[in-house]
Amino acid sequence: MRHFGHISPSVRQDLFHQEPAEFTAASPSRMLAAALGATLYSPATRPALAADIRKQARRGVVSMVLCLEDSISDGDVAGAEENLVRQFAELDADAAQGAGAGEELPLLFVRVRTPEQIPDLVRRLGSSVRRLAGFVLPKFTESRGTGFLDALAETEERSGLPRLYAMPVLETPDLLHLETRAAALAGIARTVDRHRQRVLALRLGVTDFCSVYGLRRTPDMTAYDIQIVAGVIADVVNVLSRADGTGFTVTGPVWEYFRHQQRLFKPQLRRSPFLQEGVEELRTALIEHDLDGLLREIELDRANGLLGKTCIHPSHTTPVHALSVVSHEEFSDAQDILRPERGGGGVMRSAYTNKMNEVKPHRAWAERTMLRAEVFGVAREEVGFVDLLTAGLQV
Repeated sequence: MRHFGHISPSVRQDLFHQEPAEFTAASPSRMLAAALGATLYSPATRPALAADIRKQARRGVVSMVLCLEDSISDGDVAGAEENLVRQFAELDADAAQGAGAGEELPLLFVRVRTPEQIPDLVRRLGSSVRRLAGFVLPKFTESRGTGFLDALAETEERSGLPRLYAMPVLETPDLLHLETRAAALAGIARTVDRHRQRVLALRLGVTDFCSVYGLRRTPDMTAYDIQIVAGVIADVVNVLSRADGTGFTVTGPVWEYFRHQQRLFKPQLRRSPFLQEGVEELRTALIEHDLDGLLREIELDRANGLLGKTCIHPSHTTPVHALSVVSHEEFSDAQDILRPERGGGGVMRSAYTNKMNEVKPHRAWAERTMLRAEVFGVAREEVGFVDLLTAGLQV
C-alpha cells in the first residue's frame, strides 16, 4: 500500500516531486509508525464492517482501528466480538478468492478492553488473524500496560504468529493530574521500553483528558487551546518522543466534529486543482464547514512533535494526509542539512533564501522530515495543500 495510492499514477506524477513509497505490514516498524497517517476508528458492531474496510481502503485510508471499547456499549461486547470474527473471515475469504484483486487492505488493529481478549480473539480469528496488524491498548498505565503487553507477547509466542503490534492509548487521569503525572509518565516509559520492538506508536486520548474536568473544545478550538490538555501533550512528547533514539511516535488527538465535506465540495472539485480559479472557493468551504479547526490542529500536532492522527470520520482522513505531505521547501532544507559534507556542522542560507539552516541543531528535524517524505511524498514546488486535498477527494 502507499499514501495517495488510490489516485491515478498520472495525477500522482503531476502532484509529487517524490512520490510516496510503498509499504506493507512487514515493513520496518519505524516506517510503519510514520505511515499510519489518519487512523480511522470504527465500532466493531458495524454489520458491514468488511465492506466498510474495503471502501475506506479505496479512499486512501491505510490504517484502521476496529473498536471493542468506548465506542460500543458494555452490553454489546460479546456480539461485537462475534461480528469481528465473521468480518475478518469474510475479508480473508475474499482475498483468497481474488475478490478486489490488486486492492490492499489497511493496517487493521483491534481496540480491546482487557488483556484476556487478546489471546481469545487471536484463537477465534483462526487463519484470518493474518489480516490483523495488532491491538490498541486503552487507558494505558504501567500496571495495566504490563498485563496487556505480556498477554500480547505470550499470545504471539504461543501461536507462532509474526509480530503483532501494540498501540497504547494514554488517557488516564493520573497523566492529567499534576501531582501524579511525572510518576505516571516514568512508569509508562519503563513499560513501553521493555516492549520496544512491539510498540508501534503511542496514541493520545484527549477526549478522556477533557472529561476529567468536564471540558469540551468547540469546533473553532484546537486541543492546544485547552491549556490543561496542552500541558499533558507537551509532557508526553517530552518524556516519550525524544529525538535521541529513545522516543516513540506519538499520534495526534481525535477531532470530534464533522460534516459531509465531499458532498459540499463537489462544485469546487469540478475545477482543475492546478488552476487558481476555484481554489479560494474551496478554501472558504473548508473554513465554513468545520474544517478550519481541524487544519489548524493538524499543523499544531506536527509543530509539537506528533505525527498522524486519530480520526472518527472518513472526511478527516484526506486533510490529514494532504497536510502530512512534505513541501518542496521542507525537502530542500532537509536535504541540505543532511548532506555528507555538512557532517562537521555549520550554517548556511536555505536554497529558498528565506531562512538559516544550522546543521547540528536542525539535524533531528531533517531526519524526521525525510522519513515523512518517504511515506507521504514530496510535493512539487508549485503544488500546495488544496491541490493535494482536491486530488484525494475526487476519487
